[in-house]
Amino acid sequence: MTSPRIGHIARIALNVRDLDRAIAFYTGALAFVIEARSANGARLALGSEWIELILRPDGAPYPQPRAANDPWFQHFAIAVADMAAAYERLARVSPEPITRGGPQLLPPSTGSVTAYKFRDPDGHPLELSYAPASDWARLPNPGGAVFLGIDHTALAVRSLAPSIAFYTGLGFRLGAQSLNEGPEQARLDGLDDAVVDIVTLLTPEPGPHVELLHYRSPGAPAVRECAEGDIAATQTLLAPSGPPASGQGDAAIPCLRDPDGHLLRLTA
Repeated sequence: MTSPRIGHIARIALNVRDLDRAIAFYTGALAFVIEARSANGARLALGSEWIELILRPDGAPYPQPRAANDPWFQHFAIAVADMAAAYERLARVSPEPITRGGPQLLPPSTGSVTAYKFRDPDGHPLELSYAPASDWARLPNPGGAVFLGIDHTALAVRSLAPSIAFYTGLGFRLGAQSLNEGPEQARLDGLDDAVVDIVTLLTPEPGPHVELLHYRSPGAPAVRECAEGDIAATQTLLAPSGPPASGQGDAAIPCLRDPDGHLLRLTA
């Protein structure tokens, strides 16, 4: 699988220790819908995006201590239509917070995004995001849904140049770039004096994008690579451009690792 060319992000796959607990969290707190379920996993939908839960009862837990600048940190952001309503529903299950002090309104240079980061029961980091100037805000919403879909998956990286080269080599293209800092960003990330480069990488086809998070401050600790069965080993599943392959299941396709060890797999 040399230099695969991707079309879009098909889904995000999360390893979980307790499948029933994970399904209850995502359907109850975040309005995901069960699309398929087996004894060893489930596929959940939110709008037109999917996540996959993979049962790994013996997977090593998230490394400790854990923070937003850790090189194994990967979260996905859920676009919401109403941050107050989304946060109120989420608060009913009392998830572990990452953000300090509730949802944070970021400066106008970010598009005046309001965001909140937290963890699911297995420790996977997640984000709620309300962006008033985004495409999400312009979509028809006749049912009044609060949780709209998956906007992006974000990866903490130790160096931008090799990560950009890796992802553009797969077919991603560079989008917006910014430097975020200030008290709102520090509270959002749960880090003191956070200064972070954010680089957007877009897929050729519509769907969620990738964001690279490069923390200038505080600097990232040393990489601790996760095995594929560990709980922290989130996978980004990429659909190829062109017609789908046949005769080969996803499990038979080897994983790729980006320069910081984040896992990706080209789906069948």
